[in-house]
Amino acid sequence: MEMQASQALSLLNAKAVRERSHMLLELGLQGELEHFAVDLSHLAEAARRTLAATDNSYPDRQIPFHARWRHFETGGIDRWAMLAGARRFSDVQGMGRAAFDLAIVSALLDAAAGENWKYREAITGETFKHSEGLAIGSLAMFSAGFFSDEPLDPLRADAVTLFRLDKDELAEGLQVTDKNQLIGLDGRLSLLNRLGEAVSLRDDLFGKEDEPRPGGLFDVLYEEGQSGPLDAERILEVVLDGLGPIWPNREQIDGVILGDTWRHSKVTAQDKTDNLVPLHKLSQWIAYSLVEPLSWAGIEMANIDGLTGLAEYRNGGLFLDTGVLRLKDPQQSLNKHEVSSELVVEWRALTIALLDKLADWIRADLSVSRDQLPLACVLEGGSWAAGRQIALEKRGDGSPPLMIISDGTVF
Repeated sequence: MEMQASQALSLLNAKAVRERSHMLLELGLQGELEHFAVDLSHLAEAARRTLAATDNSYPDRQIPFHARWRHFETGGIDRWAMLAGARRFSDVQGMGRAAFDLAIVSALLDAAAGENWKYREAITGETFKHSEGLAIGSLAMFSAGFFSDEPLDPLRADAVTLFRLDKDELAEGLQVTDKNQLIGLDGRLSLLNRLGEAVSLRDDLFGKEDEPRPGGLFDVLYEEGQSGPLDAERILEVVLDGLGPIWPNREQIDGVILGDTWRHSKVTAQDKTDNLVPLHKLSQWIAYSLVEPLSWAGIEMANIDGLTGLAEYRNGGLFLDTGVLRLKDPQQSLNKHEVSSELVVEWRALTIALLDKLADWIRADLSVSRDQLPLACVLEGGSWAAGRQIALEKRGDGSPPLMIISDGTVF
């Protein structure tokens, strides 16, 4: 049984994501994939656009890591700093738990919102869409004690409150109405309910110092970081361990849920992981977003580049829209595709492998090292913004080049 469990665990880490994504890229470069052709001669254009986006956002090249915290700073307002300052946490652990609560809940609400939804921020009167709108909406809910079970301590997300959250409450918090529809509201609610359930079942991860809450992970990682630098891949492994049960109807090996892991016939292995491709997009988005609270608390981080790029439609769209990737059957751009389809799995895995290539290209172009320009900074600068920009140029509504049927739990 241990042997079988280790087969499942072999996919619950960033190395497996990188290895299997590059396996598909190699096949693509040999022309052996079913759906996509790969042309690395266009990587220069993807790099040019990424650098232009970076210079636009960060002209001094002081690029922070890609994380949910950037969205909370939309419009140049550091909303979390204001909130934490007003709360006056008595110790770093209290601050860390609250920051983890916010980052985890907000990241899980961050799947594509669709083109018809927007959020109006009461304090500024500004209206935001997409990831920024979901970030600012979830931050406003958090600051109002929406997820707290303790009236005197609003800045927390308790397992019991997450578990009981209902659709009307979530819709109200995110300003969803008949005229302001959000894609995948049911899927998002289900993730938060299941998060509450998963957190309540794992006191060892989520309830060491407080009532069970997602932010309990802070105590585990903070303690590990006392004895030396904390590896970013370790953050992801803890997230995948603790949050595995929240993902609906996913692949399993011997009862271990594999999260954002899908099937592709060209990825072969000699064990139960045959044909399985782990991508772990939302979990890695969470892991990137947990790095900063740990750093604020004085924990030294190591190997940020151990995490991979994110298999989502802005990064993936950059490679399609610049011609690095080309659909072998152009008709497929007119169809809607299930997340589980081989075409989408292929696209997402190729995106991860190509982000590694893109980062190497940009480092070589700028004559900088991996330490000076980690992948997390290329994503932030960078590839995500460039993907959004080229989508707006090519399609007036800024929609991705492929149409995905989303349930609010993947993209």
